Amino acid sequence: MGSEKLEKGASILSYGLLAMTVTHTLTHVFAGIPAALFPTLMKPTEFNLTIQQVGIIAAIPPLCSALLSLPMGLLSDRYGSKRMVLLSMLISAVGGLVASQARSPLMFIAALGLLAINTTIYHPAAYSFTTKLFKPKDRPKALGLHGAGGTFGMSIGPISLSILMGALAFRWQQVYLFWLVPIILGALAVLRMKSEPADAVTEEIPNITETENRSDPTKLLTLSLVMFLVFVGIRSVGRSMISSFLPIYLVNVKGMTESLSSLIYGSSSLMGLVAAPLGGLVAAKFGEKRSLLTVLCLSYLSLTLAFLIPNTVIFVIFYLISCFFNFLGMAANSSIVAGLSPSSQRGLGYALFFLPGSIMGAVAPIIAAFIGEAFGLTSIFIASLAVYIVGLILLQFGVKVGPS
Repeated sequence: MGSEKLEKGASILSYGLLAMTVTHTLTHVFAGIPAALFPTLMKPTEFNLTIQQVGIIAAIPPLCSALLSLPMGLLSDRYGSKRMVLLSMLISAVGGLVASQARSPLMFIAALGLLAINTTIYHPAAYSFTTKLFKPKDRPKALGLHGAGGTFGMSIGPISLSILMGALAFRWQQVYLFWLVPIILGALAVLRMKSEPADAVTEEIPNITETENRSDPTKLLTLSLVMFLVFVGIRSVGRSMISSFLPIYLVNVKGMTESLSSLIYGSSSLMGLVAAPLGGLVAAKFGEKRSLLTVLCLSYLSLTLAFLIPNTVIFVIFYLISCFFNFLGMAANSSIVAGLSPSSQRGLGYALFFLPGSIMGAVAPIIAAFIGEAFGLTSIFIASLAVYIVGLILLQFGVKVGPS
């Protein structure tokens, strides 16, 4: 990445990282709810959705993200992280309010679109802010903590759905209303942050100047980054196929109640609360690509065992283990992007990082729905495992990552 002049970085327990971790949690609370809610929405008393309709609805949020990802990255670099994170929290509150009043599929889809825009604005700004606080050797640790916030949000969304609907007899719309107050408090926490941190690293990158590259994605797209983005896209196909239909699989194939399926679905993301920061330590010690390859191999092996063994309890155990190993790779994954992106384009770099997942996430649920309709729900997960293996091969032989 050229010569670097290291300067003093922020403490791992800085207020900036704490605020970003909390807002990451709140940003992802709503993201984990729709898939857990699909078994309920398929009931005749609700929206009476079919599997194909579920696939189409699941594709709406990533489609919105795909369309807006690059503009939001550019805006983050231009206007600063704090303003963009505040904007994301505002849109999150509006989306939650719309969802709380949804009485038709179209209104629910509108709410999902707003909530997808929220995360699309948030990610480039928040990841850029976090990486600028720390020197390269500390980035995986910081990103691990930041990632833990996101996975915690993904878990407590479905878990809150299970508890509030199962134990307290809330309607699903009221669950969205429940989370509006924490979102507002999160926005207040962001107001106390500095507008933009001074980068802990002053970078000198050959043939790239501040004025040339800030708004030009072609200056950022090195071969190493392009190959990594292709890997991210392939991996996103498998992940989206599984995440969109797992709760339906647990209810329709494994015979679980809707509340229990929501609880398990949320618990899978809860694995990241421990795994994400631990993965940051592992990546910092053993290197980003090496650790990512290892933990993904273990994740996919556990997932294979989950679907090969018919016992439901064993399925849940191995599925949760696979999620744990998957989240171990989060910090390495996001730290690689920081290493491949110059500071002045860090927001755009992360926008590109999330773009393949958004594009593939818009396509994968629809493909998965057709596979499920034609061959049964179990076939969706077999197909996703095949996709995962292709991604691993590309990561091993196609992605070149320098030393941390």
